[in-house]
Amino acid sequence: MRGNIAQLMQQAQRMQETLQRAQEEIARLEVTGSAGGGMVSVTLTGRKECRKVRIDPSVLSDPEMLEDLIAAAYNDASNKVDAEAQAKMAGATAGMPLPPGMKLPGMF
Repeated sequence: MRGNIAQLMQQAQRMQETLQRAQEEIARLEVTGSAGGGMVSVTLTGRKECRKVRIDPSVLSDPEMLEDLIAAAYNDASNKVDAEAQAKMAGATAGMPLPPGMKLPGMF
C-alpha cells in the first residue's frame, strides 16, 4: 500500500513539473493574428499581452474599418494563443481525462 502512495506522489510531482514547463512555454509564445487580408496584424504573447500592431497605411483613411480590423486581428491572435495553450497543456497532461469545463492553471 505504501509503495502505491509513494508512486502516486512521484507521478503527481512529475505531472506538476511538466505542467509548469508547459505554462512557461505558453508565456514565451508570440502569436500573430491578422485581418483584412493582412492589412492589420496584432502580435500577442502567450499571456495575451500586445507586443506589436502593424497597420497598412491604406486603411488609415477609414477609421471605422480600421477599428473593426484591429479588433478582428486581436481576436484572431487571441484564438491562436488559446489553441496553442490548449495543445501544450494537452501534451503536458498526456491525455489525462479532465472533467468537462475544468481548466488547469495557466489556461485561458
